[in-house]
Amino acid sequence: MPLALSAALVLAGCTSDDTKDPKADDSPSPSASVVAEVAAPPPAPPAVGACYRISYDEAVAPTNADAAVPCDKGHTSQTFAVDQLDLVVNGHLLAVDSDAIRKQVSQRCPPKLADYVGATVEQLRLSLLRPVWFTPTIEESDAGAGWYRCDVIAVTGDSKIAKITGDLSGALAKPAGRDDYGMCGTAQPGTAEFSHVLCREDHSWKAISVLDLADKATKGSIKGTVAGKTGGYPGEGVVKGAGQTVCADAARELADDALDYEWGYEWPTKDQWQAGQTYGRCWAPDPG
Repeated sequence: MPLALSAALVLAGCTSDDTKDPKADDSPSPSASVVAEVAAPPPAPPAVGACYRISYDEAVAPTNADAAVPCDKGHTSQTFAVDQLDLVVNGHLLAVDSDAIRKQVSQRCPPKLADYVGATVEQLRLSLLRPVWFTPTIEESDAGAGWYRCDVIAVTGDSKIAKITGDLSGALAKPAGRDDYGMCGTAQPGTAEFSHVLCREDHSWKAISVLDLADKATKGSIKGTVAGKTGGYPGEGVVKGAGQTVCADAARELADDALDYEWGYEWPTKDQWQAGQTYGRCWAPDPG
């Protein structure tokens, strides 16, 4: 029995911590190593002046991932403003695809367009140049993008975008540009054959002046207007009646014969009014 006990003690000694290499703990374990992660920079914002070849459906979409194309080649839109979104409002982080962000951009882009194309507000309203806007995708927003992009397009016909060659910066500053991108019609406004087209295309009528209905409604000079409705649609009868004499006078001034002339008037619908078109347009024949 004593010999068996001694053997057991010897075996126990051979497996004790005393036999470990004293240098074994000096080498770090691979699992304990720390890998420093460097955050990727957010996607670069679009550039002002960049041109794109987008369709009408793409123009009215909330985001756009198309690559820019040379502006001296055929394109359909040009970026006229880029700025930062206010993604934090009253301490709350807003999603880039939220209604609040879309409303924010829809209020910021349109007022910037007139200066970019070198026009007064009335000159812009007598053209077919229109603003559209885009925000980053959800994936781009998650990567840190917080910009919005405003583009200008030339609308013609029914839901079509005209091809553009060259720079639209200052496009309406000269008469030639106002003629090219002016608002004309294929027939008298209000008829079945009527459609908006650029004045550089075949046409028979032209928009000649703008009637600001919101201003007149505010001052109470439109009969039957909307006192107390804080900018609501005055009603078709009100906006239609407001332009009759004004547009007849405007067309008479341009006519060769003050006793023999035609005129037209295009007033805003309720949907157009709510979208911001609180004005009407006077028209006159123009054989081009």
